[in-house]
Amino acid sequence: MLLLLCLALVAASALATPAPGAAGHRRRGTEAPNVVLVASDSFDGRLTYQPGSHVVKLPFISFMKAHGTAFLNAYTNSPICCPSRAAMWSGLFTHITESWNNFKGLDANYTTWMDVMEKHGYQTQKFGKLDYTSGHHSISNRVEAWTRDVAFLLRQEGRPMVNLIPSKTKVRVMEKDWQNTDKAINWLKEEAVHYDKPFVLYLGLNLPHPYPSPSSGENFGSSTFHTSLYWLEKVSHDAIKIPKWLPLSEMHPVDYYSSYTKNCTGKFTEKEIKNIRAFYYAMCAETDAMLGEIILALRQLDLFQKTIVIYTSDHGEMAMEHRQFYKMSMYEASTHVPLLMMGPGIKANLQVLNVVSLVDIYPTMLDIAGIPVPQNLSGHSLLPLASELSENGHSLKDLHPPWILSEFHGCNVNASTYMLRVDQWKYIAYSDGASVPPQLFDLSLDPDELTNIATKFPEITYSLDQKLRSIINYPKVSASVHQYNKEQFIMWKQSVGQNYSNVIANLRWHQEWLKKPRKYENAIQRWLKTHTALVTVL
Repeated sequence: MLLLLCLALVAASALATPAPGAAGHRRRGTEAPNVVLVASDSFDGRLTYQPGSHVVKLPFISFMKAHGTAFLNAYTNSPICCPSRAAMWSGLFTHITESWNNFKGLDANYTTWMDVMEKHGYQTQKFGKLDYTSGHHSISNRVEAWTRDVAFLLRQEGRPMVNLIPSKTKVRVMEKDWQNTDKAINWLKEEAVHYDKPFVLYLGLNLPHPYPSPSSGENFGSSTFHTSLYWLEKVSHDAIKIPKWLPLSEMHPVDYYSSYTKNCTGKFTEKEIKNIRAFYYAMCAETDAMLGEIILALRQLDLFQKTIVIYTSDHGEMAMEHRQFYKMSMYEASTHVPLLMMGPGIKANLQVLNVVSLVDIYPTMLDIAGIPVPQNLSGHSLLPLASELSENGHSLKDLHPPWILSEFHGCNVNASTYMLRVDQWKYIAYSDGASVPPQLFDLSLDPDELTNIATKFPEITYSLDQKLRSIINYPKVSASVHQYNKEQFIMWKQSVGQNYSNVIANLRWHQEWLKKPRKYENAIQRWLKTHTALVTVL
């Protein structure tokens, strides 16, 4: 009952929010609002709208939808943690910052939107997961790329599994996230409330990312979906959809490789699949509760009417769609992210259909603060979309480019991958655009992305490929990533000396290395000597 009362109080405040300006941009001379950005990890954006929203109770996301603007077609610019966050904090596409994988992100001294806002008078604070600069992940992310280019496969992850805390009163399952949420709330209470300047607060959550699986080896993967009965009861089991899988023989070659390296090509019962998905949704419910704690704190401190709240995620979670878990894929479960805004100047109960992406966060933050937006950014401010719509409810087309770009160059996939989303079309190209067949999906007719129609509609495929090439020279980018991977491996190999083979044998994705170490060492040598000028430094 207390939760319902708090929601009612917040609703009253939201309805009293002043209307946005005619142009959707914050006018110079008016008081700049506070900004709170909550960014979770691995949250499937489709849960923020129908029919996905039926499967789990997410009261605070629903509240933000009712009293703010929901971007229904928001995407990550790279479906993996560090590159995605690098795009969000820089406002630039992955290939521009060369944030290739979970080891290679932004330089530590890179100027982010928060740095710019601080320079223009904002008080700033960060809590929780940042993960956008280089070097934060294990060494495996630096050296594993050789596996993409060999004829054999090595499993990289533990088999996805679930783990339940059998308690209906256990609320704080992800203790670290709750601790960071508490820190953010205490900062609001003890410091932010006393500021005579506007503030910007960032809270990074690890949920609903799967938990580490220690049994997978020294540098373990994260393949355990972990929750309590308290959160599992928020899930409507009858509404859980069991995804359809193509036979292994019919899978796209990149999908098959990804499924294998994620240890998902074996047999799964329908109960196993449903449990994995149910536990994931329960983890999403816990994430929503932390977002709610921030919203309620703003209300209790009389900061709500002066604060724009933004919620998003770095990428989604496959949760056994397309015979995969984790992310690292261009399918909707992996690339579609939540993006909601509410507060002064943001329209209530607005659903924006335009395709947008995480690079839009940077210019949006500056626009909120009334700071001129640099012209060299890849993103565009979302404020105009959150305030101006035509009478029939469709977004004005000229307020944002009608396409978004996502790209992936990291582990679990054996080719650099590029996704262009335009209207109902999703076009996915690989590597050099010739050695791996592309994919084309009509999301209006095939929302589950089960039918690749690239060869059926060659004119559309060609047109979208030409559009993609006008945005990014993807064969050249793929070659650059290939070169980077080899350079980094050589640097690492030289740093560990003759012991490098033993080091690799203990990494999570080489559990079978010691059975045939010479075979793998020879494969690495062939990889290093193929299509590269780096042989001279070996």
